[in-house]
Amino acid sequence: MSSGESSQFMTLGELPRMALPESPPALTRKPRASGRGYSRWHLDTKVETEEEGWLLTYLDVITLMLVMMVVMLSFAGPPGGTKAPDKQVANSPTAEPAQAAAGNTIVPPVPLPIPLPHSSNPTGNGSGQPENPVAQLKLDTLGSNIQVVNIDDVIRFRISSELLFASASAVLNPAARPVLDELVAVFKAQPDMRLVVEGHTDSSPINSERFPSNWELSSARAAAVARYLSEQGVAPQRLQASGYADTRPMAAPWNPVDRAVNRRVELTMETPKAQSPT
Repeated sequence: MSSGESSQFMTLGELPRMALPESPPALTRKPRASGRGYSRWHLDTKVETEEEGWLLTYLDVITLMLVMMVVMLSFAGPPGGTKAPDKQVANSPTAEPAQAAAGNTIVPPVPLPIPLPHSSNPTGNGSGQPENPVAQLKLDTLGSNIQVVNIDDVIRFRISSELLFASASAVLNPAARPVLDELVAVFKAQPDMRLVVEGHTDSSPINSERFPSNWELSSARAAAVARYLSEQGVAPQRLQASGYADTRPMAAPWNPVDRAVNRRVELTMETPKAQSPT
């Protein structure tokens, strides 16, 4: 190589140094405090604590207390104690000792309180209107074998069939006549009142040649009482006899005493309505 050619070239050391672009900083992975993983993939979550969890326990306690109160009230029963017995059953007519239809059981007597009749105008009002006919009847003189029930314009006299008739019979007993004679005096005191005689039996069936059922027996007993009242001077036009068998019981027929209460004769006296002045 000649000296002229060598001057055209420069050595490497004589070349100017060119600025190279700076390289990006190296990626670093910062470890977590626990030493696992890196913050690049770590997501810090804050755990919230249950601050009202005690409400569930409180509600459970309140619910248990309410259930206990309901159970205690159910065992305590309704307020006011036991229910009073029915007045009709308590005031049932006296049942004299007699033989029951089944088993020939002796029926004990049933006590008979006699309610006093009430009157809204016992002494008259001084205005010319008639007095209440009930006040003129001496019902307090009747014996204990007759139960008197006064409702508005109707008076009922109840007599036990055990006193009036023998078992499965429609013939009046001798002891029935003095009892009916007491009512004859009351009926004669008010000749304008209509009288209805009703015969009632219990639910025990009967099947005899004369009385195929309780209908015939109750009707025959009512007719026997009406016939006796007519013989003693009560106008027959005022009398009406009806038999109801066991269709109108006063007590449930579960025992001999209740069945004896249902065997009865009722005499209904309807008082006339007070007429308004014209």
